[in-house]
Amino acid sequence: MVKRRKRNSFIILASTLLLTGCGNSELEITQNDILEVARDDANATKKECSNVSIQEEKKYYTVSFDTTTGSYEYKIGKDGIIQERNYKRSNSEVVSTTEPVEEKKEETKTETKKEEKKESTSFDENQQAAIDAALANAGLGQEDVTDIGCALDEETQQYTVTFNFHGTNNTSTVDAQSFAVLSTIMG
Repeated sequence: MVKRRKRNSFIILASTLLLTGCGNSELEITQNDILEVARDDANATKKECSNVSIQEEKKYYTVSFDTTTGSYEYKIGKDGIIQERNYKRSNSEVVSTTEPVEEKKEETKTETKKEEKKESTSFDENQQAAIDAALANAGLGQEDVTDIGCALDEETQQYTVTFNFHGTNNTSTVDAQSFAVLSTIMG
């Protein structure tokens, strides 16, 4: 009985010290955390990734890896937020590149305004599927957003879906065949 109390007391003391230590230190994001953010965004498991590279810069990490569907390269801030995303399909020369969030803000606003003028609130079946995929990827429903736009780039066979969520413009690139979300920029 005495041994059990000592053991329980030790566990409580160790837990208290651990929690106290965690409360005093800042959250530290590791390279494994950054890799997990990139793999999660690419919908790729650890086994599906090859040629993995993580390079630490002053304010961000550069992460790159290959999957059976293509190559990914990410620029992820030390806070764990994706700043840039590049994707190249393995079966073609088509490259989907995102630009830094700061540069993309103006472009997104312009594109959204153009889409508002071109499109009414109704979309064809494929456009709606692309919109649904982009919104599902963001964890949103169509009723949650405003200023929805969708345009097909015939050359790349990709839809560009734009929408506004609580004052933040979002742009997603969606593959026209599989309706997989290739990239998303918020800002």
